[in-house]
Amino acid sequence: MFLRLVYESFRRQKRRKLLAGVAITLGVGVATAMIAVATDIGDKINRELRSYGANLVVTPQEDTLDVEIGGVNLKPPSDGAYLNEADLPKIKGMYWRNNILGFAPMLPANVSARGAGNSINVTLLGTYFSKSLTFGAQSFVTGVRSTHPWWKVNGAWPDDNSQDVLLGEKLGLKLGSQVGDQIEIAGQPHRISGILSTGGAEDDQIIGPLSLTQQILGKPGAVRRIYVSALTKPEDAFARRDPKTMSGKTYDRWYCSPYAQSIAYQLQEAIPHSHAEQIRQVAQNEGTVLSRIEGLMMLVTLAALLASALAVSAAMATSIFERRGEVGLMKALGAGSLSVAALFFAEATLLALVGGAVGFAGGTLLAREIGRSIFNSQITIQPVLLPVILAIAVIVTFAGSAAAIRRAVKFDPVYALRGEA
Repeated sequence: MFLRLVYESFRRQKRRKLLAGVAITLGVGVATAMIAVATDIGDKINRELRSYGANLVVTPQEDTLDVEIGGVNLKPPSDGAYLNEADLPKIKGMYWRNNILGFAPMLPANVSARGAGNSINVTLLGTYFSKSLTFGAQSFVTGVRSTHPWWKVNGAWPDDNSQDVLLGEKLGLKLGSQVGDQIEIAGQPHRISGILSTGGAEDDQIIGPLSLTQQILGKPGAVRRIYVSALTKPEDAFARRDPKTMSGKTYDRWYCSPYAQSIAYQLQEAIPHSHAEQIRQVAQNEGTVLSRIEGLMMLVTLAALLASALAVSAAMATSIFERRGEVGLMKALGAGSLSVAALFFAEATLLALVGGAVGFAGGTLLAREIGRSIFNSQITIQPVLLPVILAIAVIVTFAGSAAAIRRAVKFDPVYALRGEA
């Protein structure tokens, strides 16, 4: 009998049911899209943010040591220690190797350069442009073209195995040199393959293959620092803990989380006698942007669900008011408040499940459209999201219906049968 009452109740007042169903569908659809995007797009957003460039830097461990006695720094003046270029491929052997989008070694040298009649002392910066490397059976390409995407070259990038160089934009004006000209570096001629514009110190430098700088310095295999671009998880309190104080499962969880600190820790393990740290400004900006995007998605979701609940509340209040005679008759025949409430809540549950299922389908399409148009990628909808969305639909419907149903169970059957509120 109860199921029949629910069925008959549900198929009546189709217009009211349709309005409530549309409200649930729209609210749940937006919630589905936002949750799907938030759970699947994290790495994609992080990859977009990698256009900021490298977020980790590796330097020789000796550079971090201070030798002081009585407040006097006894560290000998030098250009610093060096890392071994042969150790660089080991970066692709670390635990989070798939999160490493690229790395670029740097080796500066002070040299004399002569252009079109002008001679000047400048910095020659050796690096990888687009270097092919191997680690075990894995081959990969890395260099400043992936870690420093804001570097703009007018001309052509040099080959890593050539003797060609890039000339900083400001330095080119000082020397009067252009693309295709010859420039003399440390007494040897080199072709200028392109003019580099970065908006930084490199505009006053010469950028060449790492092997060229090593040759001029007489230090084969030497690297001064390494810039690493890695996909990382925003920093939290757990990320800032010292791994030396951890043990067991706590250390494993920290080590296996893609925090900037844990990836830096693994870089130190991969490269002997090194010190790795995050470039604070870049890493913190990424964490802030990701947090704000997630906060915006949460705000949109809550706003959509609140609007849905209010629309359901209005529709249910009107529906129950129009059916006050029916409620009065049920109570006059002996139905208790619990039975009346159960009838309306069962009706609301059925409405929520139907609206939730339709909203989930619509939200799936919306999420895929957001992924395609904004992130140029496919959003993957996890099957476990369906029961979560249906549960949200039921909660929203109950929240919107509760006040109206509470009023219905308090109807006096005498006044209700007479058509009075």
